[in-house]
Amino acid sequence: MKKAEEYGCGKKIVAIATSTGGPKALQALIPLLPSNLNAPVLIVQHMPAGFTEALAGRLNTLSQLSVKEAAEGDVLENGHAYLARGGRHMHAAKSGARHIIHYTDDPPREGVRPCANYMYESLADCGYDEVVCAVLTGMGADGTAGIKNLKLKKKVTVFVQNEETCAVYGMPKSIVTAGLAEKGMPLEQIAQEIIKNVGVN
Repeated sequence: MKKAEEYGCGKKIVAIATSTGGPKALQALIPLLPSNLNAPVLIVQHMPAGFTEALAGRLNTLSQLSVKEAAEGDVLENGHAYLARGGRHMHAAKSGARHIIHYTDDPPREGVRPCANYMYESLADCGYDEVVCAVLTGMGADGTAGIKNLKLKKKVTVFVQNEETCAVYGMPKSIVTAGLAEKGMPLEQIAQEIIKNVGVN
């Protein structure tokens, strides 16, 4: 039986949001994170149902982290990344000393499902002390409202992809405009900042 701290509870969690250009960005970013990352990683990529399993498989092949399409009830573990299933909203829910994946079929928000705002807001009631957010290339403003609401309850650190390397500088620009992050950075630097922030085992 694993102890609660082995699940990362009371420590930090990484939550990544992306849309247009996201699969390419994720294939550059996720392989830079080590297998002994001292946090679980949640990923929302705007995609319809049926496409996220293949993306998760591709990321898993490329990465040191274990990457999977998140399934209902998955227990969050450090050094593992969980990609939201296309067509459903992914939440992180407390279950005793653990955190698990929970899906809902609520209506689309920001015109998308999965929506990163739901993921970020679900972390407001989690047992993690800090949420490290990364907002990558994408159209629209998904992630901004969720991170704003999350900051009301949690310590939050936010990194965004810079305009020069984005396919579409929409979601990151919205974060910077809202004053939630100072400036964008390339994916390699985001990976370094995540590792520096959450540490390794």
